[in-house]
Amino acid sequence: MRIVSTDLEIQREPFARPFGFKGSAFHEKWNCLVRVEDTEGNASFGLGGLAVLWSDADVFSVHTEVGGNILQTAILEHALQRIKALDFETPIEALDLILPDIHAYAQSITQKADLRLTFTLIALVALDNALWMTYARQRNTNQFDQLIPSRFRPHFADKQQHLALAPAIGYNLPHSELRQMLEAGIYVLKIKIGQAGTETEMVEKDCQRLADVDRIAREYQTNMTDNGRIAYYLDANSRYPNRQSLMRLLDQADHIGCLDQIIVVEEPFDEGVVIEIGDLPICLAADESVHTIADVTKYGNQGYSAIAIKPAGKTLSLAFQMVSATIQKGMIPFVADNACVPTLVEWNKNIAARLPVFPGLKTGMMESNGPQNYATWSRMVSEYSIPNAPWLTTKQGSFQLNSSYYQQSGGIFRLPETYTRLFRSLD
Repeated sequence: MRIVSTDLEIQREPFARPFGFKGSAFHEKWNCLVRVEDTEGNASFGLGGLAVLWSDADVFSVHTEVGGNILQTAILEHALQRIKALDFETPIEALDLILPDIHAYAQSITQKADLRLTFTLIALVALDNALWMTYARQRNTNQFDQLIPSRFRPHFADKQQHLALAPAIGYNLPHSELRQMLEAGIYVLKIKIGQAGTETEMVEKDCQRLADVDRIAREYQTNMTDNGRIAYYLDANSRYPNRQSLMRLLDQADHIGCLDQIIVVEEPFDEGVVIEIGDLPICLAADESVHTIADVTKYGNQGYSAIAIKPAGKTLSLAFQMVSATIQKGMIPFVADNACVPTLVEWNKNIAARLPVFPGLKTGMMESNGPQNYATWSRMVSEYSIPNAPWLTTKQGSFQLNSSYYQQSGGIFRLPETYTRLFRSLD
């Protein structure tokens, strides 16, 4: 495969309210659309959303929100030029070839030698998706199963009929909206913890937030979890400095009677902090600190039970590899969102739908938080290539994935016209 021309456009999507986590917040999503053309004249498109705060909070803190997004966009632009100098067989091979050079460039423009690799990876999602579409065109396929490299297919053998939606419950989500979710049948809540302030202030705020959420959620029951109660998925985004602070939160959960509802705590500690966790009474997952396959093994050896897979945050190429490595290590893979627009939700869903049931649930699970973050979510869904597809929205807290969903691969092979028309005419 050889790419002979590339193009790039940006679309900015405002949030309904500031999206708060990691003790901070951002206000809009930058979506990058890439167009590539190969030597056979195949023109393909790929979409990727940026997330500076999620991928490296230090970079976010020293730049304006726009400035941080510009830096990630510059990394993508550099990759678009670099890719035209290469010959490769698969998108995975292409990523392996360019990543060291692209990350070195990212370190240079951010002036940060210890820049998280995730900061670079999320910038490459749009290009990686475009390469996978080119790969599909060259092989004349529109089936996601046929995109999965043969060596990884045994680890994508499940075909979930129900996929639990885990919407993000941010620091400032109104109680009225939480009740609306629960009334609609949501049975997994992804609760953002790690609020702003000192360690003591953070833990106190998080304990109070958990108690507030639980006070409302305990009014609801479900037949989609093992214990019949609403499940909690806590996301700390590496804000907890030590084991003791996390234990204070878990003790609070035990005190109010919801410890057994916490099915996973995601990314509790900062990258590089090694803490003995094997005896903690909870499933711990690693997320943005997992950059490579070796990291999967490292976290497994530390006692982590699960890995958050981010097709729209770390590339589909890496997602294939990480799912396989996670399952081989005896850990649990699950898919998490990055405030994705509907097109990218479907890329995520194609991975999530093929993973095993998540422990504590009777279904698979995928975080997706678009309706909570975007005031224009209904408009975005209406603009999707198959706007009336039943799998785009949830029913009783789950995405319903029938045979039509799998036959059409969620619609990801269709042209995302909302974004492609941003490009100037090539005539």
